[in-house]
Amino acid sequence: MELNRGVAVGMAFGPAAGLEIVDGLASEPSLKGYHLLPAVRGDLLEKLGRLDEAAAEYRRAATLTRNTREQALLRERADGVRDRRA
Repeated sequence: MELNRGVAVGMAFGPAAGLEIVDGLASEPSLKGYHLLPAVRGDLLEKLGRLDEAAAEYRRAATLTRNTREQALLRERADGVRDRRA
């Protein structure tokens, strides 16, 4: 629920505000291996223009999911961010 709040706050008040909430969840044991935590971080970092960090978060998210379609989507996002910074 807090991760969703981070997304909503990011949409309402900007990615920096959302990232602050999401970063506070990094030490939450129940989210340790949850792929959506780094995926959301990647999205917020991308919106902030922190492209290297965003690509790394998307790649990390891809390693945490077993769903091959999600893995492919997350890798595509990482590649897209990488291509934008070049």
